[in-house]
Amino acid sequence: MKKFISFVTAAFLFALFVLPVSAADDAMVRVIHASPDAPAVDIAVDGETAVSGAEFKAVTDYLTLPAGEHKVEVFAAGTTKDPVLSQTLNVEAGKFYSVAAIGKLADIKLAVMEDNGKGEDGKSMVRVAHFAPDAPAVDVAPKGGDALFSDLEFSKVSDYGTLDAGTYDLEVRPAGAMDVVKALDGIKLDSGKNYTALAIGLLEGEPAFDVLLIPDGGEMAAMPDTGLGGSTDTSSMATTWALVALAGAALVGTSYVIRRKQNA
Repeated sequence: MKKFISFVTAAFLFALFVLPVSAADDAMVRVIHASPDAPAVDIAVDGETAVSGAEFKAVTDYLTLPAGEHKVEVFAAGTTKDPVLSQTLNVEAGKFYSVAAIGKLADIKLAVMEDNGKGEDGKSMVRVAHFAPDAPAVDVAPKGGDALFSDLEFSKVSDYGTLDAGTYDLEVRPAGAMDVVKALDGIKLDSGKNYTALAIGLLEGEPAFDVLLIPDGGEMAAMPDTGLGGSTDTSSMATTWALVALAGAALVGTSYVIRRKQNA
């Protein structure tokens, strides 16, 4: 019996300290389709399809990737040759990233953002990404007020700014002007969370200019499922691994007790 107890204890410690129960060595990466004239796309990471049939405006869940370099390829949906775009992505352990396909199809490229801002209690962190290829530089401001984010050009992403949690009526304007390109009424920002406002689409033509507000850093966006796996709840994974290890230990221990009885 003492040997059985010792084995269970060892298995429990093994589950806690050896088994891969957290994503501490991984990065979390999601993909955004923000190229207005590109068709639905499949996205491969290191030669394996990670996203299937993502259409314009699609924002995937976060995918766990080992830290380091990864080859990202974008294909027209249903094809596996002649990628529209191929680029190397370098990610660090413990960080969240958004990788957006931006620009028109003729000069599509990837924009990589770190999603690691964190709002304090009563505050939110917000940034703006200008991914509308035919739009001039823009300001984002409260309705009729001074700009919160100024002179943001295409493909640029602002730093996170801190706002009080609450509901806002905002405006997107041409930089330095008061004309309203897009009214953003009733924008709700929750305490302790961070967000990205994506300016996408076209000022002239279809799809029309629009702004998507998406939560960052593990707060999943309410977007269509495009096939990319969501983030893992590491606490539940830890519990699962621990239960598996303990179950295995219990089986081995039971076998040991039975053998002792048989040999007695």
